[in-house]
Amino acid sequence: MTQEPPVRRARHLMDPDAPRKAPDPGAIARLQRVQTWVMSVLVVTTIVHLSAGLAIAAQYVDEDAVSAGIGLSVLAGAFGVIAVASGLAIHKKSLVSPWLLLGLLPGLVSVYLVLR
Repeated sequence: MTQEPPVRRARHLMDPDAPRKAPDPGAIARLQRVQTWVMSVLVVTTIVHLSAGLAIAAQYVDEDAVSAGIGLSVLAGAFGVIAVASGLAIHKKSLVSPWLLLGLLPGLVSVYLVLR
């Protein structure tokens, strides 16, 4: 009497004789923390680039249209504040924070350069 070899299942199929191990809750928490940081860095840098672009555009407005340069500088500051607020919101921190003042920096520098 010959014995047949056991049937091999493909690796991508579930094996009822060898269930998967439960994921480590600590590993899941670490993964979520990394994902949060990656998302916040991407969002903040993208919006800061928009803010910097507006600040740079304010420098190239004609000298007789200073109000347009100031308007672009105000928009640069507003988007800077939005960038910081987005980072705070992603990390579930209070949106009322002294860090929002950091968002005003592109606008303030741009206004200074427009008016000098």
